[in-house]
Amino acid sequence: MLPTLREALMQQLNSESLTALLKTRPSNKLEIWEDLKIISFTRSIVAVYSTCMLVVLLRVQLNIIGGYIYLDNAAVGKNGTTVLAPPDVQQQYLSSIQHLLGDGLTELITVIKQAVQKILGSVSLKHSLSLLDLEQKLKEIRDLVEQHKSSSWINNDGSKSLLCHYMMPDEETPLAVQACGLSPRDVTTIKLLNETRDMLESPDFSTVLNTCLNRGFSRLLDNMAEFFRPTEQDLQRGSSMNSLSSVSLPLAKIIPIINGQIHSVCSETPSHFVQDLLMMEQVKDFAANVYEAFSTPQQLEK
Repeated sequence: MLPTLREALMQQLNSESLTALLKTRPSNKLEIWEDLKIISFTRSIVAVYSTCMLVVLLRVQLNIIGGYIYLDNAAVGKNGTTVLAPPDVQQQYLSSIQHLLGDGLTELITVIKQAVQKILGSVSLKHSLSLLDLEQKLKEIRDLVEQHKSSSWINNDGSKSLLCHYMMPDEETPLAVQACGLSPRDVTTIKLLNETRDMLESPDFSTVLNTCLNRGFSRLLDNMAEFFRPTEQDLQRGSSMNSLSSVSLPLAKIIPIINGQIHSVCSETPSHFVQDLLMMEQVKDFAANVYEAFSTPQQLEK
């Protein structure tokens, strides 16, 4: 799914066309550079958010399905038992991930682009930034995105998780909207979707996703750090080069660096970015808890 995500991002945030335009030496060169600045940062930031959401959402979905399959297998041979999650239901349920790759992604791009514009719009292309400065700018952008009304990181009661809105369609628009009547398959799928939504709105999910985002943005900065290494001249001057603030680059030079990060974040299999997220203890523990909850008959009867 990462190639699909990458293609969608590169299509909606097409920095390559702007780069090609700059090579023609147009009269509005500065204006194009300003657009490129916003699109490049937006693209990589959306890549981190959407990849983290994709990983954790799929993990939840597969463990919910896994729990149902376990119960179905345990019930084989028992008279009068109905299959809880037949293959067609599993397929229909898992296809709901398309919301995150479609409408959810488009809305996420809009919100992040607005935040990038607010934080970086007034920053001159000649202005130099260190890695520490970049980290601070990313934090400010994240704060805006995660406080956005669409993102609803925390509900009034302090329980609701971030970005559920982008991962699943609203309850008012379930898959049954197109149909006059509901088939048994549709009823089961809607039940699965509602259970997933409840899981995404839990404080535990919020904590896990936030931990993944912290790791994701940390890795993004690590990837960019190699471009902020001191030059021979810096080393000869004997200045302290261990500090994150010791090397600065003009924003115009940072733009192509961050623009290319999408290929690292949404890389082909095996994706080190995704593997890093999946190996996190919080993600593994949460996935195990989801599986346990949905492989217990008493839990499903609630």
